[in-house]
Amino acid sequence: MNDSPNRSRKKSQAVTIIDVARESGVSYATVSRVLSGFEHVSDDAREKVLAAAGRLGYVVNVQARSLAGGRSKVVGVLVPALDNGYILEVTRGIDEELNNEGYSLMLYTTHQQGGKESQFVNAIANGLCDGLLLVVPVVPASYLEVLQKRKFPFVLVDQADPTNNSSTVYATNWQGGYDATTHLIELGHRHIGLITGRMDLTSAVDRLDGYKSALTDHKIPLDETLIVPGDFFQPTGYTGGHYLLALPKPPTAIFASNDLMAFGTLQAAGERGMRVPDDLSIIGFDDITHATMVHPRLTTIHQPLDQMGRVSVRMLLDQIENPDKPPRHLTLGTRLVLRESTAPPRM
Repeated sequence: MNDSPNRSRKKSQAVTIIDVARESGVSYATVSRVLSGFEHVSDDAREKVLAAAGRLGYVVNVQARSLAGGRSKVVGVLVPALDNGYILEVTRGIDEELNNEGYSLMLYTTHQQGGKESQFVNAIANGLCDGLLLVVPVVPASYLEVLQKRKFPFVLVDQADPTNNSSTVYATNWQGGYDATTHLIELGHRHIGLITGRMDLTSAVDRLDGYKSALTDHKIPLDETLIVPGDFFQPTGYTGGHYLLALPKPPTAIFASNDLMAFGTLQAAGERGMRVPDDLSIIGFDDITHATMVHPRLTTIHQPLDQMGRVSVRMLLDQIENPDKPPRHLTLGTRLVLRESTAPPRM
């Protein structure tokens, strides 16, 4: 082996910044500047430090750096779970943009447990992260107040803050709901079912309002029996689809408020011996990757999930650099994506 006894000893113990300074032959202060990401260091010194850190297996002590008043270069991301394409695509955009900016991602999953959300928000604000991106469905106002009082940088992703005191990245959910319903109407459908999302979320309310407005604008009476509750997960799309298709006068088309519920509706239609789109048209919302993998491929409303993740990162980093700036609110556009799950009704 080529390693000296001294180097082997260091690899077996926690390597410190002082060890890196000795190994590289530069000052402790220079090592600190290099490992903290400061630009005003000579290329020669930077190369020596990074090479020494690599040889010794040095790992930055993020917690020590944070406690010392520096930046951790880590952003916390709070999500409900990693079990659907929507979350994965938003998180992918966040991760890639953070990487481009030299930051790391610390991911927390709450699994829809409110108590966990509270614990994670407090831990992140007190500890290792420079800022927080909240992609969870519902963030209690009390959590937001704590973050605001501490002046801890955070951005809400795909959700609104009724107080307008939080920076938010949102999508045109009302317009998307309107466009989805209008598409079905323009195909000739007049009996259109809707499976809603969670009605405690602004996005679900906006999509429902867009559906209602499209019916009104096209002089189609609203039939409340065609609106069934969902929660943005596939099982409620399945049960909602079965319910609507069992009505004495079932709809000829169904707008599911997201793609996951649309997949459940496709399954329900298949179990009832119906062909999509010949017997029933189905449209979703989000345009997650799996929308092109089901049969027939799903007509849907494209929501710029990857872009939402990237934009939220840029907003958060700007907030970290400029903590006195007022909250910003950005809304990204949606658009209709035509595939094979919608067609004119059979006469």
